[in-house]
Amino acid sequence: MDLTHSDIKAAVERVAGQVRPITLAPGDDGAGQLWLALEFMQHTGSFKARGALNFLLTHRENGTLPDAGVTIASGGNAGLACAWAARRQGVRATVFLPTTAPKVKVDRLNSYGAEVRLIGTQYADALAASREFAATTGALLSHAYDNPLIAAGAGTLMEEIHQRLPDLDTIVVAVGGGGLFAGIATAADHYGVRTVAVEPARCRALNASIAAGQLVDVDIDSIAADSLGARRATELALHAAQHYDVVSLLVDDEDIIAARRAIWEDRRLAVEYGAATALAALRAGTAFQPEPDEQVCVVVCGANTDPSDLTS
Repeated sequence: MDLTHSDIKAAVERVAGQVRPITLAPGDDGAGQLWLALEFMQHTGSFKARGALNFLLTHRENGTLPDAGVTIASGGNAGLACAWAARRQGVRATVFLPTTAPKVKVDRLNSYGAEVRLIGTQYADALAASREFAATTGALLSHAYDNPLIAAGAGTLMEEIHQRLPDLDTIVVAVGGGGLFAGIATAADHYGVRTVAVEPARCRALNASIAAGQLVDVDIDSIAADSLGARRATELALHAAQHYDVVSLLVDDEDIIAARRAIWEDRRLAVEYGAATALAALRAGTAFQPEPDEQVCVVVCGANTDPSDLTS
């Protein structure tokens, strides 16, 4: 299983006109040239729509999209994207989530017409249930992040950013299981752009795997776990981290909370903790400090959140 820039270019052509173009907003930190990629404005509220659409369109083209539809396990955002893409393709979606999934995501899944099943307390529980469902029903098994088609779809975001910012030096992205990271890092390397991978300190699947030189399981205990809570990163992500120009950073939950609050206070944008994680690396000051003339783009990737704690 591998991922190439050609895969990402093919995904660009496949999803063209069906995803929302990226919106870039200038930053205001004063240290270099900072841009925010507002990907939370994407269909379903996250970048996941890109990968889900590329996945289902490819299976449609190949004649491998079964009548039983598609099934996926998710912390929420990947399930939303899968349900949205399935509805566009006229097929059923059965989505397995842990019982800890935020109510706002469950409600949105229902609005997309998906069959929602709550299983266990962790993503791994939902994943096992989705695999069993696929085996017994013949449904197409999708994955929240561990699939080259999903990662290639996510990588289309970097293609758009490069078109808009051809002189970009560094892209900063949050990492959960690593689908978005793998897609972005693969495309970024093609254009000579450095990738900064940011994870919560208590949710560090990629960082721990880089340190170990192989995939390892980690404990999950972070405010951002609902979207970044993968116990293990993907082979695609570890390969990208080991072979491309990548820096792996960790941030504390307190910095993530502060970054999310700052996005609200400064711009009146309500985003998930996971979406604020990449920005937290810059705001914390000790994690990542761009050079004065360095062009940096930070991906803000998800908005499926309850904003009530921002307005209280």
